[in-house]
Amino acid sequence: MRCTLPILEITQPVGTFYVGKMNSRRLIKIAKTVRRDEDGEGIQRALSEERSKAIAKYCQDPDAAFPTPIILAVKEEDVISVKGMENIPGLYELVFDDKKHFAEILDGQHRVEGIKLADGFETDLMIVVMFDLTEEEKAYIFSTINSNQTKVDKSLIYDLFELSAERSPYKTCHEIARIMNSDRQSPFYGRLKMLGKKGQSNMVLSQGTFVSYLCRLISNRPQEDMIRIKRGEELEENSRYVLRQYFIKERDDVILKIMMNYFGAVAAVFPEEWEQSDRYILAKTTGYGALIKVFPALFAEGVKERKLSRAFFEEKWHGIRRFLKENGIQLRSSEIPSGEQGQSYLAEWFRKGL
Repeated sequence: MRCTLPILEITQPVGTFYVGKMNSRRLIKIAKTVRRDEDGEGIQRALSEERSKAIAKYCQDPDAAFPTPIILAVKEEDVISVKGMENIPGLYELVFDDKKHFAEILDGQHRVEGIKLADGFETDLMIVVMFDLTEEEKAYIFSTINSNQTKVDKSLIYDLFELSAERSPYKTCHEIARIMNSDRQSPFYGRLKMLGKKGQSNMVLSQGTFVSYLCRLISNRPQEDMIRIKRGEELEENSRYVLRQYFIKERDDVILKIMMNYFGAVAAVFPEEWEQSDRYILAKTTGYGALIKVFPALFAEGVKERKLSRAFFEEKWHGIRRFLKENGIQLRSSEIPSGEQGQSYLAEWFRKGL
């Protein structure tokens, strides 16, 4: 089918390119990806199925947005014509046959593939067209785009959920992080690095880490939950995520209270280890991760005894402390490996002490 696309000429230091918009269905029809092979042909990296599927899932969000352009390399000889519009400087008409795969994706292959996987999804996409590039120029454009991108800090992402009018596991966990960092009665008072920024020496845990681990007690698919809430759909209960029941019932206050009791008990039973983060690992990422991992077991005990008070958690942690001491387990940073390995190691000892 013969198609006409208005495109606007843009001149920058790198050269001249053209900006327009195209329906996603049509873009999928005309776009191709040339991935780098063993012979050194092509400039694109291997496709990540996980990333593409995540984008396909994101397409279900009623507020899905794709504001950044898909960058295309096009040979002028592969289109019908490119001509300037009369009396409108810088505006051109690109005429092409949408049955041909004539546009090579330089940036945005995962977005295109994700949208393709999202059955029934359709939207307008911004595109940038660059004509008659050599392979060297394609590689330069690709490497420039991808080497100059800065990954957004997770703490900022979680913080921005506060601006959302809809509920979501991330928003709930962010709000709990904010309160626990600002409440003088909280064991985390002034201890979280909000937005991931460096602060005082006692700020040893980032907001992003706090939120991501806490969220694991509510959901394994927080984005999907957010989309379902926006659609007015009910969330399914899942006993594997022990705080999910309170989230579904919109009892964020209960989640906050339980976390205050739980971590307050840890801080009370291990005062030196909690306060001296330069020597001990308990309040750092490794310790916090282990405390989250063992929480479901302690929660199950509390439900059985119909107690989730701070006194209940203190009693349990006193027992765990005695067990650690009997087995010569200290929470010193020098003796506990960091990362996931250290978290699993600590969590296992905590469980044994129950």
